[in-house]
Amino acid sequence: MSQKPDHLKDIQPETVSMQYATHDGVSLAYEREGPQDAETVVFVEGIGYGRWMWLWQQEALVDEYQTIVWDNRGTGDSDEPDGPYTMSQMAGDLEAVLDDAGVEQAHVVGASMGGMIAQQYALEYDRAGSLTLMCTSPGGPEAEPVPEETQRRMFDVPDDLDERELRRYKMQPALSNQFMDAHEDLIERIIDWRIDSDASDRALEWQGAAVQAFDASDRLHELTEPCLVIHGTVDKVVPYENGELLARGLPNADFITVHGGPHLLFIEEYERVNTQIREFIDDV
Repeated sequence: MSQKPDHLKDIQPETVSMQYATHDGVSLAYEREGPQDAETVVFVEGIGYGRWMWLWQQEALVDEYQTIVWDNRGTGDSDEPDGPYTMSQMAGDLEAVLDDAGVEQAHVVGASMGGMIAQQYALEYDRAGSLTLMCTSPGGPEAEPVPEETQRRMFDVPDDLDERELRRYKMQPALSNQFMDAHEDLIERIIDWRIDSDASDRALEWQGAAVQAFDASDRLHELTEPCLVIHGTVDKVVPYENGELLARGLPNADFITVHGGPHLLFIEEYERVNTQIREFIDDV
């Protein structure tokens, strides 16, 4: 039996013509690929991450759907206005991107902070045809916080690390040790992408302020769009209980448990995640 290509190894960002939307004077960079007459899937990344984090999902869907990836304010090729930021501001950024792209309705896929932006977006605007919410939380008093060990790993870092060592150190809670050991070349490329396009330290803090203040827990019943919630059982950043809490509060949600899945399950378990997203969107 021939071995299938290892897309974890081979995948690379493509050079695509960049487009820019504007929201309240903030320039927002986005890329659009796929059939122009197809349904649109827009991806919303997590705290501090550039649009590179959706490479595996975009590759899986781009032949059938129009895909949009973009950089949150303070990230990548988008502007970095003074903060702190709010979730409502970033939901407005997403609205500006879809409006600029001429999209009337989109399947919104968000992970971590991006899942929070997606919830806020659907509460404030009417272009979301469905929501896919991964490794995220509704916020609120019942939500499980980021574990203290993970917070220390992300913010209380040793002083003697160079930039690459620092990125690797901070990323370790989000992926399994087995995965990082088995895919050293990929980890090195991810570190390159993060150095090139992730948020600055101050923009990371400004995005973090939006995450800390986010609470959609008492409004989840308003999100009547078809929803897919995906969460890994060993998520060390946003504990699994938050996915359960989110799915329980949504009136029209399917909940997928990824046993052994880490926070960045859309990378580590990309094949399973891509299958679930495609099946869900196809059925909406």
